[in-house]
Amino acid sequence: MTINVLTSEPLPPAGTGGLSGRTLVIAALIVAAAAALPLVLSSYQVGLATEVLIFGVLAMSIDILAGFAGRTSLGHGAIFGISTYVVVYCSTQLGLHPAVAFALGVVAATLAAAIFGLLAVRASGVYFLLLTLALGMIVWGVCLRWSQVTGGENGMRAEARPAILANQNTFYWSVLIGTVIVSFAMWRLVRSPFGLTLRGIRDSESRMRSLGYNVPLHLFIGFTVSGFFAGVAGAFYAMFNNFVSPSTVALANSVEGVLMAIVGGVGTLFGSFIGAAAIVTLQNVVSGYTERWQMILGLAFVVVMIFAPEGIIGKLRAMVPRKTR
Repeated sequence: MTINVLTSEPLPPAGTGGLSGRTLVIAALIVAAAAALPLVLSSYQVGLATEVLIFGVLAMSIDILAGFAGRTSLGHGAIFGISTYVVVYCSTQLGLHPAVAFALGVVAATLAAAIFGLLAVRASGVYFLLLTLALGMIVWGVCLRWSQVTGGENGMRAEARPAILANQNTFYWSVLIGTVIVSFAMWRLVRSPFGLTLRGIRDSESRMRSLGYNVPLHLFIGFTVSGFFAGVAGAFYAMFNNFVSPSTVALANSVEGVLMAIVGGVGTLFGSFIGAAAIVTLQNVVSGYTERWQMILGLAFVVVMIFAPEGIIGKLRAMVPRKTR
């Protein structure tokens, strides 16, 4: 067995993209089950499933930093929202093709992430958290006050979805395909030599500096790449919701993304989808029975933190013997 010298962890076995045959089968079964959901769910439930996929990608982008670089960002909701704003604006004001608007939204989010990264990567701990929070609040303020462009509190509405994806099921399958692609890309990123370097920075930043690694540069690249994936999620959300307002870039969006990553399991990456499914389901189901659904959501989060601080996936991993894993 080959061991990585930076993290003392076994390297992935050789296979398709680093995936073992067993893992490929499990992944294929999960994707197939997800693809079959529109055949058994109502239109409303398919909409919820689409939302889970979109916010799962957002939570995964946050987990790249939080779980593998030791930097928790409260600015990714703003990056996500910037992409949504650009897609909606390009569709309504400029009349661009949805594919072009989608691409421009992702580019705008990536540029915003690069700016955020330049300002934040030299900070760590609570200072990194607060700095990304402040940057996100600046974006929220601009979207709220620059009403000539953003529509202010009223937001903007558009038909950002192409006609070929007008059907709810068709759009779900397109989002699923996009989610599979970006999820695999993120999985390969965190298991690449660059991803292992991020883990080394998380475990001991001073040691990585002494070994000659440019820590700020690696964190900047990691922040920018994670912002790119958050931008993809934001562009999909623009087509899903066909509406954007300052609430899309608000702090609550970033907090929800962080909570999804934590509930699923920080550092597990794919646990983000479990967290997204749990939170989106609670929000939409519990809110139908009580106006105090946020209190129920808070209590559920407290229970998870007490009994499964490592997240749902982390807890399940701990219950399975290492040899079986």
